[in-house]
Amino acid sequence: MRRGPAALCAAALLAGLVLAGPPTSAHAADTLLSQGRQVTASSTENGGTPAAYAVDGNTGTRWSSAATDAQWLQVDLGASAAISKVVLNWEAAYADAYQIQTSEDGATWTTIYSTSTGTGGTETLNVSGTGRYVRFNGVHRHTVYGYSLWEFQVFGTLGGTACGSADAAQGRPATASSTENGGTPAAYAVDGNTGTRWSSAASDPQWLQVDLGSVQSVCQVVLTWETAYGKAYQIQLSDDGANWTTAYSTTTGTGGTETVNLTGSGRYVRINGTARGTAWGYSLWEFQVHTGGTGVPPVTGGGDLGPNVLVFDPSTPGIQAKLDQVFQQQEAAQFGSGRYALLFKPGTYNNINANIGFYTSIAGLGLSPDDTTFNGDVTVDAGWFNGNATQNFWRSAENLALNPVSGTDRWAVAQAAPFRRMHVKGGLNLAPSGYGWASGGYIADSRIDGTVGPYSQQQWYTRDSSVGGWTNGVWNMVFSGVQGAPAQSFPNPPYTTLDTTPVSREKPFLYLDGSDYKVFAPAKRTNASGPSWGNGAPQGSSIPLSQFYVVKPGATSAAINAALAQGLNLLFTPGVYHVDQTINVTRPDTVVLGLGLATIVPDNGVTAMTVADVDGVRLAGFLIDAGAVNSPVLLQVGPDNAAADHSADPTTVQDVFVRIGGAGPGSATTAVVVNSDDTVVDHTWIWRADHGDGVGWNVNPSDYGFVVHGDDVLATGLFVEHFKKYDVEWSGERGRTVFFQNEKSYDAPNQAAVQNGSTKGFAAYKVDDSVTTHEGWGLGSYCYYNVDPTIRMDHGFEAPNRPGVKFHDLLVVSLGGNGQFDHVINNVGPPTSGTSTTPSTVVSYP
Repeated sequence: MRRGPAALCAAALLAGLVLAGPPTSAHAADTLLSQGRQVTASSTENGGTPAAYAVDGNTGTRWSSAATDAQWLQVDLGASAAISKVVLNWEAAYADAYQIQTSEDGATWTTIYSTSTGTGGTETLNVSGTGRYVRFNGVHRHTVYGYSLWEFQVFGTLGGTACGSADAAQGRPATASSTENGGTPAAYAVDGNTGTRWSSAASDPQWLQVDLGSVQSVCQVVLTWETAYGKAYQIQLSDDGANWTTAYSTTTGTGGTETVNLTGSGRYVRINGTARGTAWGYSLWEFQVHTGGTGVPPVTGGGDLGPNVLVFDPSTPGIQAKLDQVFQQQEAAQFGSGRYALLFKPGTYNNINANIGFYTSIAGLGLSPDDTTFNGDVTVDAGWFNGNATQNFWRSAENLALNPVSGTDRWAVAQAAPFRRMHVKGGLNLAPSGYGWASGGYIADSRIDGTVGPYSQQQWYTRDSSVGGWTNGVWNMVFSGVQGAPAQSFPNPPYTTLDTTPVSREKPFLYLDGSDYKVFAPAKRTNASGPSWGNGAPQGSSIPLSQFYVVKPGATSAAINAALAQGLNLLFTPGVYHVDQTINVTRPDTVVLGLGLATIVPDNGVTAMTVADVDGVRLAGFLIDAGAVNSPVLLQVGPDNAAADHSADPTTVQDVFVRIGGAGPGSATTAVVVNSDDTVVDHTWIWRADHGDGVGWNVNPSDYGFVVHGDDVLATGLFVEHFKKYDVEWSGERGRTVFFQNEKSYDAPNQAAVQNGSTKGFAAYKVDDSVTTHEGWGLGSYCYYNVDPTIRMDHGFEAPNRPGVKFHDLLVVSLGGNGQFDHVINNVGPPTSGTSTTPSTVVSYP
């Protein structure tokens, strides 16, 4: 995709698994609990400085009080919390004497900090206390004005309690990898008797685990070693005894009695020994587990949708003004922290023009798109970027009917901007006004009554929809199951058309049943054509909101995992969520649904999310953003060597986007790994960032984008870009891809940096030599080596040359002559040449 005549932009999705524990005991990072929460104050200076502005995350808005000394501001965290830090970001009018107070009921207050020498500016206060309510209580002003705060931030952990003294492991079932003899069983390590012990065989590795009986918050483990101790070991936690999270790791164990303070939750606790300190095995008199600590808040389903979900009905006053306000904030906030979902109850809305900016989702709340009708538009244009639409990422429109004012709606987007389950009663223009650069997009389960005009869009994928017509194509227009699609004609015009989609199951969505929120989970379809709706009652199942843990800003990974362990689904409300534990999805048919591009950031090198080898998990509508510490994987679907048959009820991954860098330094070895058979990945953008903050060959490193080991995996709408080695590597049998869009890494410093043995460059899409059956339709790869334009690639695609491995409608492009491809696939297809930006194509391979 092109930024302009001489510059390009791209994008990618990533995800993964695999944990690496920290070298010292793990502690939960301070979590910002106050942002977006309910807040009240003793007074406000005027209508432009309300209390809510002190917790909105915007340092350009503020709360200010009346000009008297006895004034206060308090925030409701929603549940009791352990408070560890308070940050006051003052405007010029500050307090030189004040208190920080906590309360469980908002009436009885405890002072946890007091000063008479406040300095103004930004004051960071390390405190210790608990409470649901936290209050700044002003005693004396430093100026003649009132108190004025840009931001009032409260950090800590919800559900804070003391670490318990009781041994939760004592008398619980224990198992081990081995025992030295019949006199040293695993049970002796948890019997409360320091005269009996467990000892293992004299080899590495060895483990001992205890079943606590339920998921509990673990805050301390005490190891009482006999002479034979572990020098290197991990303390690991699990909800199911199969998928483990490392909460503590050391290579300098001392023996004797070791007390390990940590943070995490699980039903099972394990010591995993990797190196013995003696020639004998591992030998423990006692293995004690203490619970409590930061704790897990009571996890219940349902509740409100949080501060960043705006719900409208036709009688809501000022709808257009509110839409304009959100757009003004989000229009150019490409790497900002704002997240919004705009939800419209069933009904008819007149004179609406909803401009959609970054990290904003708009959706109807009916079972059918036609339940919620706009006499107006849902618009994406590129005025913020001088008419260039190649960076219009991370937004969505779903489940609405539009009567466009001009007869044609405009949706000028690039990657990670799905247009799903929409009914446009007119035409659809996919180009920005002025017809500037545009590259990459996705439509699914929609009806466009008029004509779709892609104009400057270089590539596009449309699935299971109907269109009244299609006007043109630039490089790569792909259709599967689209009624009214143009006939197959690649490369001139560049239409790749499949009559049906092999397997599809539409994305889950939130809707209203009367006054009750529910999530509808559509049924699987095979060889589908046309939208899933509009032909009678929808096929699928409804799940009440009470069966979802509604994840809101301030939620901890411990609480999220506790909710999953007790059988709840997850609904992430708009926000940015730092997790210090892997989110482990272990139950069949679990739904994990994000609103407003909810974003998960793994801390300390953990994997953001893993899925067990179970049926029917649905992941949809969220972004995973790599943390600064390298994660081996960001999203992993299925454990290593997964082998269960999920063909009747596959796991689906839809509108799940992955990013490494851009919002700041990020690192992951591999973005997404799919191990489970039959998984359907339907629209993903896995992106190693080429622009933004934290970008550079060694600043946001990531070798692999999308790695598939599972058999019978299907990808529909696969966007993967800029990885240092293979963007896609596929070793599973019978894999299929319908539409692939790729750019190679812009920032490779020289030919040697991308040399793959004797092969020049790593292919964008690699099918491993062991694979006997694979098929792909409508795949494109582009190079734009702007650091060293002399770099050459032997080919964009690499696959074994055998009858069962088939490709249709491939292309490679050199963008402006910045790098070149010698072939399209293997040694087949003409080279790119010169600066003409003309695709080299292969219609059929082999």
